[in-house]
Amino acid sequence: MPEPLPAALAEIRELLLDPALVRAVAAGRQRGHTPSVVRAELRPVHLKGGRKLQVITSDGQRPATRNADPGPPAAAAVDELLAEPFGSWRVESTSVTLQLRVTRSGAAQVHRGPGTGGTEPAGHDRAAGHLLDPGDRLFDVVGGGAAKRRQVDAFLRALAATLPATGLPDPLRVADLGCGNAYLTFAAYRWLTAARGLDVELVGVDIRDDQRARNTALAGQLGVSDRVSFRAGSILDAPVAPAPELVLALHACDTATDEALARAVGWGARWILAAPCCHHDLATQLRHAPTPPPYQPLTRHGILRERYADLLTDALRAALLRRRGYRVEVVEFVDSRHTPRNLLLRAAYTGAPPTAEQQREYDELVTTWSVTPHLATLLAGTSPAP
Repeated sequence: MPEPLPAALAEIRELLLDPALVRAVAAGRQRGHTPSVVRAELRPVHLKGGRKLQVITSDGQRPATRNADPGPPAAAAVDELLAEPFGSWRVESTSVTLQLRVTRSGAAQVHRGPGTGGTEPAGHDRAAGHLLDPGDRLFDVVGGGAAKRRQVDAFLRALAATLPATGLPDPLRVADLGCGNAYLTFAAYRWLTAARGLDVELVGVDIRDDQRARNTALAGQLGVSDRVSFRAGSILDAPVAPAPELVLALHACDTATDEALARAVGWGARWILAAPCCHHDLATQLRHAPTPPPYQPLTRHGILRERYADLLTDALRAALLRRRGYRVEVVEFVDSRHTPRNLLLRAAYTGAPPTAEQQREYDELVTTWSVTPHLATLLAGTSPAP
């Protein structure tokens, strides 16, 4: 139930000044208002001068840090931030975790959960080199070790490189197609809201209803059920409305990646991140089609044919997206030591038509190899993005 915003902020003030505080983050903006900073983080630290309340603010380009003494200086720093029209607060203490989101009507939607336990004050900021703190409560809820944290960080860096610094939709609508256990789904939401200060509405789609139930329960534990929801259904048919501006498809198997790309194009999504998984479709076509000379050595051995099919599939996917007005990059998703399926298609809609050379390259590839990409078949029934 919505609560009066002043009362909820007063509760947050008490938590921020309480010695049991572990960490707090403010981000986003209230409807019709813009804070002077895009993000603020507070946490107690032990320095040479004793215990301080560390306040880190960011204007979207670089952080600024100050350390306030306990008592009136810390209270003044807290009051200054509470006066800002932030759209959300997350406060973690040893006794309670409070998540607040300001609704469009100006009320407070508050979720209160268990605290973090006996966490000691930190002596440093977020672990160097990570876009999402490896100690973030997200990992306690969704699980995962160091390898998963590395994959999350690699994914978030790719996402950061894809989205522009300014001018994003408000709210930003996101769909994760084939979301599976959704740990990257939740990581994307956490980073977009906490680090970028965005209002985000996110829908995850997976064919398995047990995954939908599990992920919905996790959203409740994280206090984001009102902004993160899940659907059970196929990538092509699951209901997602309104149409998302950002589409994720991470390790969707075989032609499920094609289905995600086709649906993103049909929606007119502005940004797409897709990490393909297995590539059986073109591998099967190559096995039954005659190999053009002089490329017979590429398909004579099964392992080489499969690896070439992987490359050919993703090259044709990138070419088809360019035909629909997207700028496309094919980059390494995560180091190959962690997964051999480590390519990422990163696309941003520009509306620019493909060049004659790009058209010719695609036509020659499919003709030479006598293949029909599944994505081409799916896109044949969709209109170009608006």
